[in-house]
Amino acid sequence: MSEIRILSAKDVAACLTMGEVIDAVRATYEQKATGEAEAWPMVYHAFEPGVADIDIKSGVLGGAGVFGHKTVAWFSKNPARGLPDLYGLIVVLSTETGEPVGVVDGAGITGLRTGAAGALGARVLANPGSESLLMVGAGHQALYQVAATLSLSDSIKTVRVANPHNPDRARDLAQRLPQKLADQFRIERPDVRFEAAGDLAQAVDASDIVITATMSTTPLIDADWVRFGTHFSCMGADMPGKQEIDPAIIAGGRLFTDDTANCIGNGEIELGLAQGVFDADHVAGELGEVLAGKVAGRTDPDEVTVFDSAGTALLDIACAKMALDAAAEHGLGTVAAL
Repeated sequence: MSEIRILSAKDVAACLTMGEVIDAVRATYEQKATGEAEAWPMVYHAFEPGVADIDIKSGVLGGAGVFGHKTVAWFSKNPARGLPDLYGLIVVLSTETGEPVGVVDGAGITGLRTGAAGALGARVLANPGSESLLMVGAGHQALYQVAATLSLSDSIKTVRVANPHNPDRARDLAQRLPQKLADQFRIERPDVRFEAAGDLAQAVDASDIVITATMSTTPLIDADWVRFGTHFSCMGADMPGKQEIDPAIIAGGRLFTDDTANCIGNGEIELGLAQGVFDADHVAGELGEVLAGKVAGRTDPDEVTVFDSAGTALLDIACAKMALDAAAEHGLGTVAAL
């Protein structure tokens, strides 16, 4: 009789560290670049546009011997029912037999792997020795982005948080970040100054690295604000119609994606392509190709670099498999017969 292991969000937190997730994300991007991993087309359905929808992302990791999918459901009316507005579930199966290996809560893994992806984009494409990070967005994902970036960079000395639509939220997060980083990730950086960004244009101009993680459908950052050498990791645009930065920034910069086919339809570059601001040939390559040494990353200190990450289930599957392995070793989770 087959068995399946089920991991809750609490189990995931006990099984994975940010450092381990960063290593897994790096390896997965490289495997995609070398053909060992393949992402499959996304399935998207809106039950009620702007109110309730689902997306299913899937793929195969040949080296790890697994395939799987992540299903995310967003129902905006749920809080009024006393329920979360977002649910995520990752299913991992064997490539040898098709047997289900495990079912993992997606929320914690999504936060960790998205933070790791944004930080890796900055690590690989930003100028070495970058000292200032601007986090645009003060929601759930912001903490993961800052934690992962600080994990990968000892040179960061200033972290600014901006939320153009809710400045109070940015001030609150900036104040609480040192304690939250210490409590959740064991990151203590007394050498870093955390502050809220009062003026977004000034904050962009003062930052070496800008990470965006918002739900915006209109550009928040104007091309005129950007100085030479800035790096952008755009993490919020993961569905058609979302957009966080001026397409002119992308047109004038060196552009990379996590999965070009997915980004064309769902990422930060979607609307710029549709508007004819730039074309698909403007993509210099995928981040995994840079990591694998197949494509050059930044080629000049004054270059503006952009990493468009619309998200790939390959990262979720890799991290879920790692969590399941750790849970089996330490007897965590719930094991059920199939």
